[in-house]
Amino acid sequence: MSKLRAHCFSLSVDGFGAGPNQTRENPLGAGGEALHEWFFPTRTFKQMTGEAGGTTGIDEEFAVRGFHNIGAWILGRNMFGPIRGDWPDDAWKGWWGDNPPYHVPVFVLTHHARPSISMAGGTTFHFVTDGIHSALRQAREAAAGKDVRVGGGVSTIQQYLRERLIDELHFAIAPILLGSGESMFGGIDLVKLGYRCAEHVTTPNAMHLLLRKVS
Repeated sequence: MSKLRAHCFSLSVDGFGAGPNQTRENPLGAGGEALHEWFFPTRTFKQMTGEAGGTTGIDEEFAVRGFHNIGAWILGRNMFGPIRGDWPDDAWKGWWGDNPPYHVPVFVLTHHARPSISMAGGTTFHFVTDGIHSALRQAREAAAGKDVRVGGGVSTIQQYLRERLIDELHFAIAPILLGSGESMFGGIDLVKLGYRCAEHVTTPNAMHLLLRKVS
């Protein structure tokens, strides 16, 4: 069976995956953009944004690993956009413009139904209203044997962790403190859930931790 993986999930030293006061203009919250300073210079990110160049090395290697053998994605609704409640219309199609960086089917968790959206580059957003297990079943079917990547945010990662459904989880710990925001580890006991640290590598921009489910 294909694996469910989370990759390139940036956290602060004090365990926050986004800063406080998230808005449409500041989707990562106050100070949250600094979580991803390890990722922004990489060749992978530059390619995603249509730019040339980019850094190589360990940070780039972890970025590349996050896209290898991925056949579908799962996102929480907040990762798709800032709109809450019922969809007012079909105008909002994500943060990423006409050609999102996924290029495979993406399943968005929501309580409010919406027709699927086909975008340039092979990305299709499907909106799942009947929970995380349904989203995973649909994503695995769409992935056709490849792995599924769960992209976040924090609440979505936590839901899949509590059900012990994530097989592999890469955290990039940024050398910053946020003080408040969305806490990844509140109420989460990774040891009891059967996760162990399988790999750790430090760069000037982040400490990369790879956790695997072992029991």
